[in-house]
Amino acid sequence: MTAATPRTTREVRLATIPAELPTERHFTVTETPLPEPGPGQVLVRNRHFLVFPGLRTLIGGEVDGLQLPSLRAGDALFGPAVAEVVSAPGDGPLRPGDLVSHMLGWREYALVDADGCTALGDALPDPVAYLSPGSAAYGALTRLAGIREGDTVLVTGAAGAVGSLAGQIARILGAGRVIGSTGSRAKAERLVSELGYDAVVLRGSGQPLADQLAEAAPEGIDVLLDNVAGEQLVAALGAARQGARFALVGTLSGQMSPQRTGGSSPVEIDAFRLVVKGISLRGYTGADHPDVEKEWTARFGDWLRSGDITFPYTRIPGIDRAARALQELIEGKHFGAVVVDL
Repeated sequence: MTAATPRTTREVRLATIPAELPTERHFTVTETPLPEPGPGQVLVRNRHFLVFPGLRTLIGGEVDGLQLPSLRAGDALFGPAVAEVVSAPGDGPLRPGDLVSHMLGWREYALVDADGCTALGDALPDPVAYLSPGSAAYGALTRLAGIREGDTVLVTGAAGAVGSLAGQIARILGAGRVIGSTGSRAKAERLVSELGYDAVVLRGSGQPLADQLAEAAPEGIDVLLDNVAGEQLVAALGAARQGARFALVGTLSGQMSPQRTGGSSPVEIDAFRLVVKGISLRGYTGADHPDVEKEWTARFGDWLRSGDITFPYTRIPGIDRAARALQELIEGKHFGAVVVDL
């Protein structure tokens, strides 16, 4: 440990379990002694970490089927982070100053098992881009939906971290028309002007989603990348063409419901329509497709450098604003991914 390393570090902890949706008051920033690394451990200084909606589920405790543990009162939050190595085992590949990714965000310094750190190379032009959840969109569109030239694609939750990349990816893969959904007119305008969406349906506008979809895609949709479920999945089924392929990545309608705890999202769909239209409906998880991450990172880097794709994200300065950033994410106030800079 170098002389410049502080004796303490700060981390965001869950102060109390919320009865409904978590807000800033349910968290606290706590100062703790800086841990001493043991054998096989790497001490890192976090530079950036991702604020992601899955924390809502971990806080709610409904983690059945997930690979991440639930969060209890007093626990430090965690999640994807980009960090600089402070100290590392001398017999390992990492050296002080190296950039790595790991899962112990939400703190200034972290003590990580060496096998829990991934060294960041130069595949991506900006280290922050390693926090992009775009691999989920890419994997769902290439492994499940199989986009064909000229397809009409609908992306629900299009202004979120996954959706803001999904529309761009769909276009690169050959989609002829890309439609998004969002709950904000300002976001809808940005989706069209900045990310190349052809049309956007607006949740909560007073016009039924089914009617808006009929106007945006009069001949129907071929592919759905769904981050929301709920009424938007129902509307998409109504607009599906013969042989449509639906890939479900997220269920924000249930996850962000104050009446639920983040681990369920029931929706009533017309099974008869699934049959007669020959619609495929599949859920995507990265664990089922371990080859996707490497492929995505290589293509993402190429697309970023060529300007074929942009990585939309909102930067939040400082760990003191991290809990509010999570509340604002839940409230739908941000565009793209939400990243805290330290």
